[in-house]
Amino acid sequence: MSTEQPKDKIWTAALIVIGDEILSGRTQDKNIAQIASWLNVQGIRLSEVRVVADKMDAIAEAVNILRSRNDYLFTTGGIGPTHDDITVDAIAAALEIDVVIHPTARAILEKYYTDKGGINEGRLRMARAPDGAELIENRKSGAPGIKLGNIFIMAGVPQITAGMLDALTGTLEGGAPLLSSTLGAWAPESEIADILRQSEKANENCQIGSYPFFREGKVGGNFVVRSTDAGALAICTADLRKGLEAAGYEVTDGGI
Repeated sequence: MSTEQPKDKIWTAALIVIGDEILSGRTQDKNIAQIASWLNVQGIRLSEVRVVADKMDAIAEAVNILRSRNDYLFTTGGIGPTHDDITVDAIAAALEIDVVIHPTARAILEKYYTDKGGINEGRLRMARAPDGAELIENRKSGAPGIKLGNIFIMAGVPQITAGMLDALTGTLEGGAPLLSSTLGAWAPESEIADILRQSEKANENCQIGSYPFFREGKVGGNFVVRSTDAGALAICTADLRKGLEAAGYEVTDGGI
């Protein structure tokens, strides 16, 4: 049976951000934006994000739901050396497999910590992986990420995550990248809703997002047109501009 994917398939990914520190507000997540941008370049759309606490059941539940309805699932956080880093355990439990010390990960860590006090129990925790997993190279701090099927288990530290994404670049199957263009106008959303709706309806291969704001005592909006087709994007953007200008609004390229 052929496994060839249709050319117009939209590849999707979900992201689970793991950590009590995110939910408490002590730490502001920066991974969502960088992972979303990286995925788009790979031709994959970030379709949903869930933030969960450091709880086994919550992580396992999110993993099983999101991995089943997306082509890829990424997780960030919870793979460090401390007792509350339980992401590996939770994902292994969700998939009903054992956790093992990955021999290659152990060798990497032993080498990395040779002149830093050597390996210890905490550092060895970072060599743990679900049985059968592959590794994602960590070009920043030694401890690797983990790949298991369509699941990618990554660090919570943004700089380390960036390095892991770099190591994965070009290795995931995806479709056409999602392109975008932005128009801005001092236009109340309620007054131009029909213009937005008509422009999107007339351009089937495009989507229009409306992002209102209040500045300088005035109401305005930025309108983002998205498409995987550059020609369709240009036509829809021009159509939207025409509609806004016909309604008497001055339009700014790139937004306001």
